[in-house]
Amino acid sequence: MTHSLDTSPSIAPREKPDGKTFEHVLELVAQRRQEFEEQRHVPRDVIAEFKKAGIYRASAPRRFGGEPLPPAEFLRLIERISEVDGSAGWVASFGSSLIYLAALPLDTQAELYAEGPDVAFAGGLFPVQPAEPVDGGLRVCGRWKFASGSKGADILGVGVKAGEDRAGRPRTALLKPEQVEIVDNWDVIGMRGTGSHDLVVDNVVVPLEWTFVRGGEPTVEEPLFRYPAIPYAAQVLAVVGLGVARAALDQVIAEGGRASYTGGPVAADRASYRISVGRAEARLRSVRAFFYDITEEVWETVDRGDRATPQQASLLRLASAHAAKTSFEVVRSAYQLAGIRAIADGSPMQRYLRDASVVPQHAFLQEGMYDGAGAVLMGTQPFPGYL
Repeated sequence: MTHSLDTSPSIAPREKPDGKTFEHVLELVAQRRQEFEEQRHVPRDVIAEFKKAGIYRASAPRRFGGEPLPPAEFLRLIERISEVDGSAGWVASFGSSLIYLAALPLDTQAELYAEGPDVAFAGGLFPVQPAEPVDGGLRVCGRWKFASGSKGADILGVGVKAGEDRAGRPRTALLKPEQVEIVDNWDVIGMRGTGSHDLVVDNVVVPLEWTFVRGGEPTVEEPLFRYPAIPYAAQVLAVVGLGVARAALDQVIAEGGRASYTGGPVAADRASYRISVGRAEARLRSVRAFFYDITEEVWETVDRGDRATPQQASLLRLASAHAAKTSFEVVRSAYQLAGIRAIADGSPMQRYLRDASVVPQHAFLQEGMYDGAGAVLMGTQPFPGYL
C-alpha cells in the first residue's frame, strides 16, 4: 500500500470568528458532554465547530493561511472549554499540535494546507516502532497507543525509529485516516471522551517528506515556531487540569449555602469549610499565575526574535507539571468538601475528580518533571529528553 501525497483535508476556509462563535462552542460542549462520555470520543461535527472558532488554525503558519495565537491566548481558550468538559478541552488542545508540523518541508506544508489551515492532527507516537527504508520512503507497520482525538482527525501521526536526530528523538510519519485502523479500546476512569484509542498501520509506505522529528527545527520562520514545542505540548494538557479545577471549586462555592441532610449548619456557616475553600482558591490562583507568567515571559522572548533559553523551557515544564498536580489536589479537596452529595452518579464532582486525576498521569506531567527542573535550576544535566 502506498502513501499518496494528496492528504489535504476537505476543509473550506472560514471567516475569522468572533466571541459569539466561541461562546457557541462552550454551549455546545455543555449540551453534549454526556454524549462524549458515553461514546468515548468527541464527534466530527463538534470538531467542525471547534474549527469555526479558530481552534485548529491557531498553530497553522500564517504563510499558509493560519491565524497563530500567542500561547497564553490559546491556553486560555482551552482552559475555558475544560471548565465545561475536560475531555473536550483535551481534544481541543491538539489545535496546538500543528506547531510540530512546521518541521515538515515547506512544499509538504503547502500541500497539507492547500484547502485551508483548519487541520485537525492527532497522533499515537508510542511505543515507537521500527520503520523499514524502502524505495519511496519508509514502510510503516505496528500499533501505537493513546491517540487522543483520532476519530476526528484529518491527518494522523505515528512514531517510528528511522533517522533519529542527534538528540535521539524519533520521527513521526503522517498518514491519511483511511490508511490507519483505529482500535476502539479507550476504557478508562477519566477523560473518557478524548477517544485516545490505539492506532494500527499495516505496511504503508510513507514518503520521507511526510515525516518529521517532533520538536525538530521548523522550516517556518514565525514567532510561534520559536516557542519551545515540547514544553508547549505539556502546557496545553496541564491547562485542562486548571479548567477542571476551576469548575470543581466553583461548584463547592455555589453549594456552600445548601442545607445539610442532617439538619446541621449549612456549609458556608462552618469555619472549616470556609478555610478549605479559601486555601484551595489561593492554591489554584497561585499555580495559575506561575503558569501564565512564564508563558508570557517566553513569548516575549521569541516574539522579539530570540530563542527561549534552556532555563525558560525548563520553567515551562515545571509550571505545567505543578499545575497538573495542584489542579488534581484542588479537585480532590473540592470533592471532599462536597460531602455525601458528591458520591451520586449525577453529581458533576464525579467527573471533575475522574478527569483531574488523569492529567498528572501523562508522561509530560509526572513527578519526574520536578527532578528535571531541579537539575536545570542547579546547573546539572537533567535526564535525557527533558530539554
